[in-house]
Amino acid sequence: MNNKAVVLLSGGLDSATTLYFAKSKGFVCHCLIFDYNQRHRREIKSAMAVAKKAKCPYSLVKIALPWKGSALLDSKISLPKNQSLTRGGVPSTYVPARNIIFLSFAASYAEAIGARDVFIGANAVDYSGYPDCRPEFIKSYQTMLGKGLKTGVDKKSIRLQTPLIRLTKAQIVTLAKSLKVPLELTWSCYQGGNKPCGVCDSCRFRAKGFEEAKMKDAAL
Repeated sequence: MNNKAVVLLSGGLDSATTLYFAKSKGFVCHCLIFDYNQRHRREIKSAMAVAKKAKCPYSLVKIALPWKGSALLDSKISLPKNQSLTRGGVPSTYVPARNIIFLSFAASYAEAIGARDVFIGANAVDYSGYPDCRPEFIKSYQTMLGKGLKTGVDKKSIRLQTPLIRLTKAQIVTLAKSLKVPLELTWSCYQGGNKPCGVCDSCRFRAKGFEEAKMKDAAL
């Protein structure tokens, strides 16, 4: 059995839970962390700390998106604060094609090291409305991998694993607790600093999850 897997690790609650879920299923995980000139490096430090705690090797990949186009890449664009979590539309924190780019790196890495699975902590329930976190995107991307890679031609297509995609944040928090995810090491806030801002979408979705799961956030 080939139990190698590549796990996209951002340092947040969802990706850390995904890593520990993959480990619990017996996968030997290789973490992929991205420095894409995002608003701060705090999440990168968290991702590396989570990988080390999980005793998983990681690769830190630095890429540039000089055209920006997102509040996470351009400090001149304001971050959404205290806005309705049920509002429609794609927020200013959407990074154009981010998961397409990240999954392409992950697929390349997986094929190079002979891994059959790529894990991503995409979620389409309590999330900010990013189009590249939806099940239909993942399904389409899976089809593309089967057509565009040597492994697909050889009928050994790399599988995209999205264990959290249909879970609420409360369910993710409960799962993280059961998997003993080091939640105190994770970072979800769109801002940098020593403490989460508490008002950005990511902070508020995280707080909602802990509140509904009736648990205390160890990262606060």
